[in-house]
Amino acid sequence: MTRQSGVFHIGTNGLALAVKVRHGEMDGPGHYSIHVNDLVEITCADAEGERAARTTLRQLHVQYGQTWPRLEIYDGPEFATRGVMLDVSRCRVPTMREFFEIIDLLALLKFNHLQLYTEHAFAYFGHEEAWRGWSPLTPSEIQRLDAYCRGKGMALAANQNCFGHLAHWLKMPKYQHLAETHGEWMFDVWPRSGPFSLCPTDEKSVDFVRDLLTQLCPNFSSPIVNIGCDETYDVGFGRSHEAVQTRGRHAVYAEFVSKVCDITRELNRRPAFWADIALHDPETLDQLPQDLIALCWGYEPDSQFYEWAKECNSRGMETWVCPGTSSWCSVTGRSAESLENIRRASVPDIEAVAEGFLITDWGDRGHHQTWPISLLGIARAAQAAWNPDSLLHPDLDAAISQWAYGDASGEIAGLVHEIGDIDYPIRQIAGKLTRPNDPKPAPRLLNQSALFADLWKPWDQGVEIAPLAMWHEAAERLHDCRVKLGKSNASALIRDEVGHTLDCATLALTRAMLRRKPNATSGEITALEPQLQHIMQEHARLWPIRSRSGGLEQSLEFYRTIGKTLVPR
Repeated sequence: MTRQSGVFHIGTNGLALAVKVRHGEMDGPGHYSIHVNDLVEITCADAEGERAARTTLRQLHVQYGQTWPRLEIYDGPEFATRGVMLDVSRCRVPTMREFFEIIDLLALLKFNHLQLYTEHAFAYFGHEEAWRGWSPLTPSEIQRLDAYCRGKGMALAANQNCFGHLAHWLKMPKYQHLAETHGEWMFDVWPRSGPFSLCPTDEKSVDFVRDLLTQLCPNFSSPIVNIGCDETYDVGFGRSHEAVQTRGRHAVYAEFVSKVCDITRELNRRPAFWADIALHDPETLDQLPQDLIALCWGYEPDSQFYEWAKECNSRGMETWVCPGTSSWCSVTGRSAESLENIRRASVPDIEAVAEGFLITDWGDRGHHQTWPISLLGIARAAQAAWNPDSLLHPDLDAAISQWAYGDASGEIAGLVHEIGDIDYPIRQIAGKLTRPNDPKPAPRLLNQSALFADLWKPWDQGVEIAPLAMWHEAAERLHDCRVKLGKSNASALIRDEVGHTLDCATLALTRAMLRRKPNATSGEITALEPQLQHIMQEHARLWPIRSRSGGLEQSLEFYRTIGKTLVPR
């Protein structure tokens, strides 16, 4: 049945093509075909397929201009849900203008789902002390973003961590009674102290979550709400200790998550949760509601997405795979790890056990990575979620440069990849930089770049990790990247942001080499301090171009902390 026929204007040059659109039988949701002969014929499975086809037509117009060849295209996504999760709770909350531009870009890349990770970045009524000064998203702003996403064929889903990662709240006098513990505990192999998770055995924790979700969820039209519940390592170290000893950690965890799920159903929402804790003890999965969407996340090249998804899927749960951009805790990114991580999330046959694909971009330790560093992983994830067979195509980075970065020369994505691998050889042997308490640390560095991890080390610690020659080789790669950036045709803002990234890498590398250099002079060492001051000034200058003012001071505080051990005192 023909749904629409007429003149469809493509691009900005006034090219008009007669386009006939019909809905018909296709291989699945979002699938479409395009036939270009004397006119353009689109056959699509649904409205999403039509949007994807029209996006492809705009791209073809850029490629062919006024003269089109005869062609046939059959296309469709590997994953029905293709999403992006942006962290808006670690200092950086985009401006509304930036949000709209991001949504436009994600739609161009054929994503159809967006989440904004929230801890305290929503303006909850009655909880002003938690979000004051952070430039939070307001209900009206969420409603505007939700409507804008719908107009682009995207779902904006609510996302509020409802169990762990609530230290910001729980340190405040008003909320400290809800904490599992204010004492000592272990986060994997790292000693921690102070609050982190809600106490799962306290009904007041449930009341607190109900208040937040009741305020948050009505602003979203999507039925899905991500309730978080990840990394709750402190459970059992405090007020729930007796219950954990009696009933088991998995039972205590599952009971609280189930209560949060009950709240979401009261609000006519479907819950999704980060499945890491449940997957550590698969018996937990058996005690969780089957209508949960299991979000299986991992950020390393060996992440077992297929196995995790199969484990959750076997319990009847809808399952999404969630790789990461690896931009956080790096400044430069970790290009090789991110690319392989994304590939592992889209291996053959994984669509049999996973319905969704959600790329995550976090902002740990102050959200210092610039947007171009995050964007490379996001764009590659768009390709993996749509057509994983072409993820390693030699022309992909050129296409990403053009369509994601707006660089017609096709070079900036390749440069961003090179920047993310400046310290790659060091990362392969630097596991002890961040896991000194692990009796059997992996030889390679996990979840951080070597530049970032070494920058945080006191002057005389960890200097035995990686010989000086390897750091010099990294400096040579950095120099090559700076030369290429100087010749780049990318926009002025992207060049500034990537240049700032290289300045941060230069500081980290210079310090790393001086820490390992015999007889480093006092002049060489003290020169680090003005470098850090310049970086902080540029960080503050670039911040408001894309981000709200709230969170900037907290982001800069991380640089100030680095400054305390930047040079020997």
